[in-house]
Amino acid sequence: MDQSQAPVLEALSALHANPLTAFTPPGHKQGRGTDPRVLDVLGADVFRSDVLATGGLDDRTDSHGTLQRAQELMAEAVDADHTFFSTCGSSLSVKAAMLAVAGPHEHLLVGRDAHKSVIAGLILAGIRPIWVDPAWDAERHLAHPPTADAYRAALAAHPEARGALVTSPTPYGSCADLRAIADACHEHGVPLLVDEAWGAHLPFHHQLPAWAMDAGADLCVTSVHKMGSGLEQGSVFHLRGDLIDPVVLGRCADLLDTTSPNVLIYAALDGWRRQMVQHGPRLYDDALALAAQTRDRIDAIDGMHVHGRADFCGPGLAADLDPLQIIIDITALGTTGYRAGDWLRAHHQITAHLCDHRRISAQLTHADDPVSTGALLDALAELAVHAPELTPAQQVDVPDPKELRLEQAELPRDAFFGPVETVELTDADGRIAAEMLTPYPPGIPAALPGERLNRPVLDYLRTGRAAGMLVPDAADPELRTVRVAARS
Repeated sequence: MDQSQAPVLEALSALHANPLTAFTPPGHKQGRGTDPRVLDVLGADVFRSDVLATGGLDDRTDSHGTLQRAQELMAEAVDADHTFFSTCGSSLSVKAAMLAVAGPHEHLLVGRDAHKSVIAGLILAGIRPIWVDPAWDAERHLAHPPTADAYRAALAAHPEARGALVTSPTPYGSCADLRAIADACHEHGVPLLVDEAWGAHLPFHHQLPAWAMDAGADLCVTSVHKMGSGLEQGSVFHLRGDLIDPVVLGRCADLLDTTSPNVLIYAALDGWRRQMVQHGPRLYDDALALAAQTRDRIDAIDGMHVHGRADFCGPGLAADLDPLQIIIDITALGTTGYRAGDWLRAHHQITAHLCDHRRISAQLTHADDPVSTGALLDALAELAVHAPELTPAQQVDVPDPKELRLEQAELPRDAFFGPVETVELTDADGRIAAEMLTPYPPGIPAALPGERLNRPVLDYLRTGRAAGMLVPDAADPELRTVRVAARS
């Protein structure tokens, strides 16, 4: 196929040249009805390009196949058999993938470091999770993806499992040994799903970690808005092989997808694919060189340590590391990542990617340059000087791995939709959670529906919240109370 084409963008350009007089949604009618004060902020072109996908961008019957051709070009660009676009983010894409593999009460192996969207998929589908424990770095209080041996053991213990799901890269940039995990799955005749939300860029440079399709995965989900040039909510999911029926996958996506997709998101996905095919290697040559230089300069700042492969990779840890995720341990500064992140925003208009009890991180992409990284370096150098003003920091009681892993006492769906009651957080020890309790970012639940709460996890959430942790999905964001399954 001609990868210089961008079917969605070209169709929009044709509409701009020969506009429709539409008696259909959207009701702003290409911005004519939009409040001028809104246009002053968002710009007229946003509304001019906000058209129906079917009956606007394409005709009533989609006779031009505009979206289909864009998806086929994306699939060819990354050597997938099929690609599907999503305008509802990878949160939709990963749910569709799960629904296509396992049904109510069927088993699915899932790394316990999964994003909350995966937990939502378990609840919606009624899937019974078989949790695979992450590789836990006790020294750094950090979880890496589960090992291939952990998946192999889980498959041996649960031959009835319909497939396996792994998250790689994690928001901390650590990567699983996807090839070994895929081999283990295929030995059992089941597919491997990869939540590769943070890996949109991986197919486009040989020095980046191996991406899911090249490693033998059957399906992967990618958030183009995270590490690519997509608009927020722009996601794709790729399929290869014959272990998952593309028709079934498409139907599952249709169950969850909007019937009013945003063409702007489609257009950005389409244009990003063309950009990567034509310029990706050069752009990532520059990005990787800039990341290496930035890592070295941050590591030289007193009180800051940039985690590299020596820290994150090795036996029992991660298999690889994305160098564009710059993870900075600030333990030596005596404060928390929460306070440091707030200080950077308040004093330098710098937003950190992740802030946890001892780290902050900076996500670099092909869009960064010496100007943006220079601003980051200046802000971090000043943070080191002002760190004494951010101490003493509230201590966060981080449990050890055994305490952090809760018993799955009920099916997630049963606990979520069943009778619930609200109790004080201090009284929830031993009760079964009926809601997700998710420190965000990165969005990995500390407790999820159906898990039996214990004192160490409750203390972690309580002290974390006091230190600045955000738990936005809790019914009580202040975490004074928690929803639990009602006692019969």
